Amino acid sequence: MTASNGAYVYYPGCSLQASAHAYDISTKRVAERLNLTFNEIDDWNCCGATEFFSINALPAYSLVARNLALAAQTGGAPELVAPCSACYLNLRKTNDYMAKYKKLNQQVNQALAAGNLHYNAGSLRVRHLLDIVVQDVGYEKIGAEVTRSLQGMRVAPYYGCLIVRPDTGYNTEYPTHLDKLMTTLGATVIDFPMKTHCCGGHMTQISEAVAYELIRRILKNAADYGADAIVTLCPMCQLNLDVYQGQVNRTFGTDFNIPILYFTQLMGIAFGMTPQELGFGSEVVSADRALAQIGREEPEERERPKRKDKQALPMPALNGGGRSES
Repeated sequence: MTASNGAYVYYPGCSLQASAHAYDISTKRVAERLNLTFNEIDDWNCCGATEFFSINALPAYSLVARNLALAAQTGGAPELVAPCSACYLNLRKTNDYMAKYKKLNQQVNQALAAGNLHYNAGSLRVRHLLDIVVQDVGYEKIGAEVTRSLQGMRVAPYYGCLIVRPDTGYNTEYPTHLDKLMTTLGATVIDFPMKTHCCGGHMTQISEAVAYELIRRILKNAADYGADAIVTLCPMCQLNLDVYQGQVNRTFGTDFNIPILYFTQLMGIAFGMTPQELGFGSEVVSADRALAQIGREEPEERERPKRKDKQALPMPALNGGGRSES
């Protein structure tokens, strides 16, 4: 089921109104260029992040379900799009679980009734923004909009650990749809075995040692292959890899200087938009050097780095296993 008229219900989530404002800006600019209509939910609320479900499950589901109930009342097709991976997970999980578990459905709707709301479980299809772009718009149409190829920029596509789990039809260990999108824009996609590894989420507030090590591994893998930028689709991943990059350098004595950008920002650049229109400049690690690589002659492909130190990770080889992707 796709929105044949290009209209979707849009749930931005809290991050896109604050630290990930560049994601919201670039998403709307790109959507406009691709003739996608995003009807934002009126009076939406926080999805509760991920921890709330471990603290008190029923209020957590009810909090998310309120957004689903409001979304069902919003104009447009019965498709709900979330750019944030954590929001996507919570919205989809609540939608699926209410349809699957009768008791949970009854309890949640009893809570919603206090606000004169009700949600018919499964009446919406919850999707991540990346899925809308690659599936509903498609690479061919996106390629036709490219006026400034990203040729010369080496990017590491970082999916994070949420949007490929639960199974969304993509290879859960080594997805390639973001890779193909970046290639369509003209960028060089590096081999990036850490593309679905966890960034630590809110672990920076719980155990800095664990969080910094998780972040270091991702940054090191991208640096080993000479990435000019890491491209992501999740505000939490962007924040962890960007904001804490300096702290990781101080902790481990490294010198990572890799900008962490949203895929919609690079789409906008390839569509001929200016960095200012797309929220560039709000990132901690400046994207200027990465953008300056656009148009340069491509260097030869680098060999897979060998393990040289105790902190380095073994680089898994691609065996072609798992589900193939278009």
